[in-house]
Amino acid sequence: MPYYCVNSNAQINGDHEVHEQGCTFWPSNKIDLGWHNNCQSAVVDAKRHYRQSNGCYWCSRPCHTG
Repeated sequence: MPYYCVNSNAQINGDHEVHEQGCTFWPSNKIDLGWHNNCQSAVVDAKRHYRQSNGCYWCSRPCHTG
């Protein structure tokens, strides 16, 4: 079961990206989301903190919406 976080710094488009531990782009300024079965669950959890959350293109691609 992977460990996830959400970046506290928004992207240019306002998205807060959700990252799986081990991602090259793991942020230092983040909120830990804990262990999740998949990125979909982690994104739902991230949306409790930031309504505009999205999966990282590199480590959570099934949850990346563009």
